[in-house]
Amino acid sequence: MSDLILVVRRTIRATPERLFAAWTEPAQLTRWWGPAQVACPAAEVDLRVGGRYRLANQFADGSVWWIGGTFEAITPPHLLVYSWELSAGAITPGGAPPPAQAVERVTVRFEPNGDATDVVVTHERIVDDAARISHEQGWLGCLDGLAELLAG
Repeated sequence: MSDLILVVRRTIRATPERLFAAWTEPAQLTRWWGPAQVACPAAEVDLRVGGRYRLANQFADGSVWWIGGTFEAITPPHLLVYSWELSAGAITPGGAPPPAQAVERVTVRFEPNGDATDVVVTHERIVDDAARISHEQGWLGCLDGLAELLAG
């Protein structure tokens, strides 16, 4: 298991309750999930410990990666912990299967901060530095989309 960890933080003008809902309700996830030029045409969420989630990530070339996992901890509206892995059969942009990876873990905290909330994403068990850089770009893009959705 890898020791690489990424922490990304963004302050968003919304309540923890509103952010938690945007992060866990499929109809809202499809409106903001994904970095620039990646759409989320489908999201499935079984919001309970042991429940699964799946998020489709559609790239500009039409290829789709499914990211999924299992909820390990849920404390509304302040905490989500879940496993993270690409679904079997995913195809990367360019048509190659993604590299094999260990199951990673994501912890999302929604911490009140005045009239806003600090969203803190901790991504653990990252396989290598290239994956860490890719995850950082992805999470920053996702948080941009989330902030944009809630500002509108």
